[in-house]
Amino acid sequence: MAKLRTVFNCTECGAPHYKWGGKCDSCGAWNSLVEELENPDQDASLAAGMALIPAGEAQLIGTLDPSLGIPQLTGIDELDRVLGGGLVPGSVTLLGGEPGIGKSTLLLQLLAAWPQRTLYVTAEESAQQVRLRAERLGALKDDLWLLSEMSMVNIFKAIDRVKPQLLVIDSIQAVADPQLGSAPGSVVQVRGCAHRFVQEAKYRNLPTILVGHVTKEGGLAGPRVLEHVVDTVLSFEGERHHALRLMRAVKHRFGSTNELGLFEMTEHGLKGVPDASKMFLADRRSGVAGSVVVPTLEGQRPLLVEVQALTNPTGNNVPPRRSAQGLDPGRLAMLLAVLERRAHISFASHEVYASVVGGVRLAEPGGDLGLCMALVSATTNNPIAEDLVVCGEVGLGGEIRQVGQMSRRLAEAARLGFTRAIIPASSESIHNGLRLQGANTLNEALSLANLRTTP
Repeated sequence: MAKLRTVFNCTECGAPHYKWGGKCDSCGAWNSLVEELENPDQDASLAAGMALIPAGEAQLIGTLDPSLGIPQLTGIDELDRVLGGGLVPGSVTLLGGEPGIGKSTLLLQLLAAWPQRTLYVTAEESAQQVRLRAERLGALKDDLWLLSEMSMVNIFKAIDRVKPQLLVIDSIQAVADPQLGSAPGSVVQVRGCAHRFVQEAKYRNLPTILVGHVTKEGGLAGPRVLEHVVDTVLSFEGERHHALRLMRAVKHRFGSTNELGLFEMTEHGLKGVPDASKMFLADRRSGVAGSVVVPTLEGQRPLLVEVQALTNPTGNNVPPRRSAQGLDPGRLAMLLAVLERRAHISFASHEVYASVVGGVRLAEPGGDLGLCMALVSATTNNPIAEDLVVCGEVGLGGEIRQVGQMSRRLAEAARLGFTRAIIPASSESIHNGLRLQGANTLNEALSLANLRTTP
């Protein structure tokens, strides 16, 4: 047996270094080198694994059958929405999320809804634990096979024996190849095992889902190469003590990364939320200053979200605090500067707290005008009308700019009973039952909303 050697692997890109340094020479990341023991024969082991797969043949692109790449529905509507129609044969999907967020619950429901034979490899739990969860979720079915195993060699033997049409590995950090001289979860093991699963998925035309751990900063644990080799990276988010769960595609080779999937955690598992706007506004209080409804767009799905702001005077010589939840802090700072310079409303002596209710991230510029109005409403203690929605981008000159697909946003607002909307004056005329009020500048929009401004 070859003697193990000490190597420092970068957790960001996986590049090996043979002495420690504060900075990775390959990707430039700081403090990312982790000491590990490697087997000098591991490269030969990886190469041997690749040699097990027959060599591919060059084909004319026009002769390939396009029907083989059609996504297959998973049976979970919100997941299909994010994936753009379902799982593509031969694709590898990486699902990441915090512990206890519901990843294993979602996967069990997926396996139960899949119409063909499936294999669930649990490398972290016992088979009995998974069996009890499946019974609680009503996910017991004849074609669902369960394997509690950490060795990649034994996992491939089970794949050969079961011949599944869908494979789930929970989780990739717990699987290890005995031929690689490192502990499970190390950079070497995660990189090597991920490459092998990707190779097998392509060769067998087998859709595969890998579960990944996340770091305390919210990123996927392990080398960054793990995200590069897979086809799709899904992020499963939410507060463990709240029922709402959000799913986004961080990377998706087969479609858009703009779609949002919404789930509600119940005692019987995860359920899709088809009417998300109604749920987000269900607990909204009327007559409260600093609250406004913004029609936003997540992919092709229009959503009405509540933007809230709170301001509080600070003492002398105390730097004011700025806090943003569900918003870009840089965008908040920019809009505060625009309000002070163009609308003559100063927040220099106020703490500012801004939030998007429900755990949604408002990343598009269409929420600028709503955030500005919420800030002015909070600092003047002047509530915004309950039947009003606000949408528009705010420029540095204080101008209100139009945003895309305004008709779909306003149609969603009209469906939920709103009667008035303040939008950019340059937006094309839309007839959907709402009373539209166009504004060219930020001051005009504030006047239309009956918010006091200082001339």
